[in-house]
Amino acid sequence: MATDEPMATDTETAAITLAQWFSPAYPVGAFHFSHGLEAVISSGYVIDAKSLKTWIESLLLHGSGRNDALFLAAAYHAADFSALSDVDSRARAFAGTFERRQEAQLLGAAFGRMTGALIDRDLSDLTFPVAVGRAVRLVDLPLRLSIAMYLQSFAANLVSVGQRLIPIGQTEGQAIVRDLAPRYGAIAAACLDGNLDDIGGFTVAAEIASMQHETLYSRVFRT
Repeated sequence: MATDEPMATDTETAAITLAQWFSPAYPVGAFHFSHGLEAVISSGYVIDAKSLKTWIESLLLHGSGRNDALFLAAAYHAADFSALSDVDSRARAFAGTFERRQEAQLLGAAFGRMTGALIDRDLSDLTFPVAVGRAVRLVDLPLRLSIAMYLQSFAANLVSVGQRLIPIGQTEGQAIVRDLAPRYGAIAAACLDGNLDDIGGFTVAAEIASMQHETLYSRVFRT
């Protein structure tokens, strides 16, 4: 049916595409993974909305959140398949535990299958941030916005873990996602060049939590 409504701008289309990719409805299955958070909730280290926010903020600023932003950007800038494979190998190496590697690989495989089918390109056998970075490049989406929305999705998934296990209410949970919003954009801006010399972290407790999760007697999440 003909309409006089204007077409969406490139910016609007990009935002809508990213919103789809990082929507809870997208068949990636991130809700199956707690990134070690289940272990620290079980141990009584994260007990309320305040401690949950501190845990997530630490991961964003000093741990896997920031590193994923760098891997995503490096994959975006990769000049050829050899360079992309090198980025992916380093992403696997920096997933320091069995469960963290499993999480990165399974999320990457799920994202690659669905997004690859939608854009008709091969995104198989890549870790999650690398698969996202490659897809962003192939579709020509804005890198800074892509990283920021990736990080928002990362935080929102961990908040959902807290809502189920601590528990905290929906209002408290959504307030955490909102309050961390300035972090997403700031980290994205700092990681745009994808310089892997900047990879590192100071979240040893998160790595220990991931190892402890492997031996939890009762587990809801896969990691």
